Amino acid sequence: MVYNEIGKTGMKVSNLGFGASSLGGVFHSIREEEGIEAVHTAVDNGINFIDVSPYYGHLKAEIVLGKALKEIPHEKYYLSTKVGRYGHNGINTWDYSAKRVTDSVYESMERLNVDYIDLINVHDIEFQGDMEGGLQLIVDETLPALVELRNKGVVKHVGITDLQPENLKWVVEHAPEGTVESILNFCHYSLNDTLLADYLGFFEQHNVGVINASPFSMGLLSQRGAPDWHPASAKLKAACAKATAYCEEQGYPIDKLAIQFSTSMNPRIATTLFSSANPKNVLKNIQYVNEPLDMELVAKVQEIIGDQMFSRWKNS
Repeated sequence: MVYNEIGKTGMKVSNLGFGASSLGGVFHSIREEEGIEAVHTAVDNGINFIDVSPYYGHLKAEIVLGKALKEIPHEKYYLSTKVGRYGHNGINTWDYSAKRVTDSVYESMERLNVDYIDLINVHDIEFQGDMEGGLQLIVDETLPALVELRNKGVVKHVGITDLQPENLKWVVEHAPEGTVESILNFCHYSLNDTLLADYLGFFEQHNVGVINASPFSMGLLSQRGAPDWHPASAKLKAACAKATAYCEEQGYPIDKLAIQFSTSMNPRIATTLFSSANPKNVLKNIQYVNEPLDMELVAKVQEIIGDQMFSRWKNS
């Protein structure tokens, strides 16, 4: 396992991070005991960065993760959770107000059985961008509330997350220097899409660390294939399915190639998050990351995906 610092935070994290969304049954139902074991398997085998959100499973992921963390000393891991995006009784909600995000941090700490949070993120800022006040509210209200908690030591570091890297760039540009210490972007540094690489210089210039997520592009780069709700175009889905079949013929699962690519190709990205509530899958992915990447196969897969590689889902 390789360890990289997230920006200038001092947090040296494993290049493969544990995303706890699966603990909330986001992808399919889980056995709670197995999910707890998955967390232990991750930490016992070198993963020291864990990311979650109250939104995942509408609190369930934090609750299950909290049961696991109760048994693990905090010095063995860095914990990241989020504010702004929530859910209750199957209904999704968003609230980026200072009061709500402040309350949310303390609520998360109680569920997670911790007395501080290493990294607190504003979750999916694009949703506030669609509401009254837009992204300016993130700059003027949400982030100052989190900085106040940082000053009190309740949280150690502050970050933001979004699918669209241009939104992340805008907030970093408009917030006081040093406010945003990290960004989390998903599905844009993977075999089929490396858009995030275009922004690494900007974030580095502002001492902002970079966290990548979803090396499998939410199922596009997996043997099970993309779910029906996936926002990718039909052409991109077909191209990735063709690439998956080619990897299968070579005896090299595309899941393995995908996670190796995202974790090893660019050391400027501190860590890449994957999610699984299955201990065997956790161990398998750790083993994948610790093996050398087949660059010839990477080139062939990207050739197969071809012109569809850089399709932007929001325009599909």
